[in-house]
Amino acid sequence: MSDSLDSRLRDSAYRWIADDPDPASREELTEVLARAIGKVPGAAAEVADRMAGPLEFGTAGLRGPVRAGPNGMNVAVVTRTTAGVAAWLTAHGHAGGVVVVGRDARHGSEAFATAAAEVLTAAGFAVKVLPQPLPTPVLAFSVLHYDAVAGIQITASHNPPADNGYKLYDATGGQIVPPSDGEIEQAIQAAPPARSVPRAPGAEVVDPREAYLTKVAELPHGSTRELRIAATALHGVGAETVRAALAQAGFADVHLVAAQSEPDADFPTVSFPNPEEPGATDLLLTLASEVDADLAVALDPDADRCALGVRGPDGWRMLRGDETGVLLGAHILSTTDSTDPLVATTIVSSSLLGELAKEKGARYAETLTGFKWLVRAGDGLVFAYEEALGLCVNPSFVRDKDGIAAAVAAADLAATLKAEGRTPLDVLDDIAIRHGVHLTDQVSLRVTDLSVRGRLMAALRSAPPGTLGGVPVTLEDLLPDADVLRLSGDGVRVVVRPSGTEPKLKAYLQVVTPVTGELADARRTATELLDVVRAEIADLLR
Repeated sequence: MSDSLDSRLRDSAYRWIADDPDPASREELTEVLARAIGKVPGAAAEVADRMAGPLEFGTAGLRGPVRAGPNGMNVAVVTRTTAGVAAWLTAHGHAGGVVVVGRDARHGSEAFATAAAEVLTAAGFAVKVLPQPLPTPVLAFSVLHYDAVAGIQITASHNPPADNGYKLYDATGGQIVPPSDGEIEQAIQAAPPARSVPRAPGAEVVDPREAYLTKVAELPHGSTRELRIAATALHGVGAETVRAALAQAGFADVHLVAAQSEPDADFPTVSFPNPEEPGATDLLLTLASEVDADLAVALDPDADRCALGVRGPDGWRMLRGDETGVLLGAHILSTTDSTDPLVATTIVSSSLLGELAKEKGARYAETLTGFKWLVRAGDGLVFAYEEALGLCVNPSFVRDKDGIAAAVAAADLAATLKAEGRTPLDVLDDIAIRHGVHLTDQVSLRVTDLSVRGRLMAALRSAPPGTLGGVPVTLEDLLPDADVLRLSGDGVRVVVRPSGTEPKLKAYLQVVTPVTGELADARRTATELLDVVRAEIADLLR
């Protein structure tokens, strides 16, 4: 790109600066603009990138880098977004209703939460704000607890340190779904410049933690609490709450990774604050070994995701999301008081939960990816999970994934098994023997040009493979409901979709091998088949 700044882009940047109510952001964008006018190499491209917005308000709300300009997370963007949300709520008959605002501890979160609360207060809503940075599940709980018409959590979950975000819940306590996102997007576009949006103090500070923890403490069904737990919050906001939740449920022997227990927006000990990422849980597993723990628990920074670590014959390892989902799903199905329970997962997760539901005479549902869909899977929902470490063991009071509650449920399961002289890996072995070895994996193609995803999806639609791993497969196209392709055959399933949050094309792989002899032999066969399928899919997505 040329180092010359387009005059229209320059004028747009000046207008944005004039309308930005935050002095720090005004100064930041002014400096970038000055460098571009002075033809400093790369500065014009940076102005273009910052002005390329606005950030799209999708079904996960907003998410982007903390920086000045419409294509970033800043006070001006949050102000206009909240003005749009207020207009949308009013249009749907919720004027004057309760709205709860929470935040994590990322860069900008406090200022963004204050802006959102003040815009809603000026718009006539009864705003309640949480007293400090708290886990996202506590905010989701608050929506139902305070009979709110909406909830806003300022968080970027497990995104890189430079990012922040804005997550919106509706009156059901779940994240918004279409057509709400499109309606809100239109309302944001119609909002006045940020400087002209009224703001007023006066929000009520509320603390729902005692009520939330009381509910979570009721989750365990087992009678034993003898369990040593190693846990990490990955520099996020979950340490204090997960320790309190476990203690109130009776699990007092908890050891936290000290270096990762205090909120730190720079996430200094991890390259990427996501429990799924290689290396992110190294300190946790080291601690688990040092203290001779029975269970390891990793929360993501806003504590809505939970990963479990277990000790096996070769030492400690983290469970895959599907392994954790199956373990907790089986536990919930065996302990639920419901006479007609429903369990749910997504179309890209393991199908093994469906086999467990069938075994227990329970109902089973598969939804599109995302907890916004899972919590709407149907009446009687008692458990839902997605393979990306999202777990909901408590849909009666949190209609979203909840890493805190999942940790308590996992402790209940692990303590019960310990009393029996068994481990979570023993349970997974038993399930595999009954229902076959289910192995899952993922192939991701990161792109710089988003049109590449469309071309690859079109190519797969027009010329799908006839076999995968030597198994004949057929193609199912989920359009128009979703841009998803499913290839399936006997013991093989691949689901391909563009990511909704990253510039990636993702393929989710599953192979199933019956256990007719030794379990180790079936696992070896399944692994070999998965390796072949993975290589073939990687070749298709080049």
